Amino acid sequence: MSAGGEHLKDEGSRRQVVLAGGIAGLFSRFCIAPLDVVKIRLQLQIHSLSDPISHQHVTGPVYKGTLSTMKSILREEGITGLWKGNVPAELLYLAYGIIQFGTYRTTTQILATELPNRLPPSAESFISGALAGGLATLSTYPLDLLRTRFAAQGTKRVYTSLLASVRDIARQEGPRGFFRGGSAAVGQVVPYMGLFFATYEALRPVAATLPQQVPYLPAGSGDAAAGVMASVLAKTAMFPLDLVRKRLQVQGPTRLLYVHRNIPESRGVFSTMAMIVRTQGVRGLYRGLTVSLFKAAPASAVTMWTYETSLRVLQDMEVAAD
Repeated sequence: MSAGGEHLKDEGSRRQVVLAGGIAGLFSRFCIAPLDVVKIRLQLQIHSLSDPISHQHVTGPVYKGTLSTMKSILREEGITGLWKGNVPAELLYLAYGIIQFGTYRTTTQILATELPNRLPPSAESFISGALAGGLATLSTYPLDLLRTRFAAQGTKRVYTSLLASVRDIARQEGPRGFFRGGSAAVGQVVPYMGLFFATYEALRPVAATLPQQVPYLPAGSGDAAAGVMASVLAKTAMFPLDLVRKRLQVQGPTRLLYVHRNIPESRGVFSTMAMIVRTQGVRGLYRGLTVSLFKAAPASAVTMWTYETSLRVLQDMEVAAD
């Protein structure tokens, strides 16, 4: 907070914000990795669970819900199956957290101090969140694609290692192969992060009073609650584009080698969306939404709680050092 009560969102130096963002990204990713794998598996499943005929000839597994999918992965692939793709995902979340929070802080400060007329706080949060999300997504997208492809592998390995996957994609698909589904990702994340941060900043002052109103709640639980509510709203609104992105990320020469062997060929955001609606109905666009919300809510809560806590610790350490 700035002097005079103006909300500049200047809550730490750039170094502190970047460090806190990176810590938050790493810790959050490890905690929600199993739910992320389950979500990706459900998003890539194209057959209808309500129509047994549609999966009579499916060679891959048929998943029927979050817990059932998790049990199936544990049974067939072991506990490590729930952390498939965790190495590129940890790198993704680390880089994403650093870029996202650093860009968000810088943009909000510029909007608050450089414009002739101050924008409403909700508009500042939306613009800063959208820009931060878009830049972070583009910068880290190849890691996102690798995370999806590793999570989509069953007992048969498509890629033997992270370096091998980079080499194979570069050789077989070229540089553009690392950005399959990139337009869907940006189309999703810009409004998603804008809506998330606008909602988070609006709810945060109210949620901050929760520890005083409810006994035994730990410090920082208000930040976590605001993060959960903001995430659920934003994730539900933008979920179809997230599903389309996952379908596009597994296109290419390895498309039929993943745990789901009948992933259809897709060539663009709108054509993929139209194909899903035509073959599976509108509900097909929301396949995996339940586990996505189960994942997004704690992920956002853990991320924002870890970020705010890490930032306070870093600030206290700097004050103590002085």
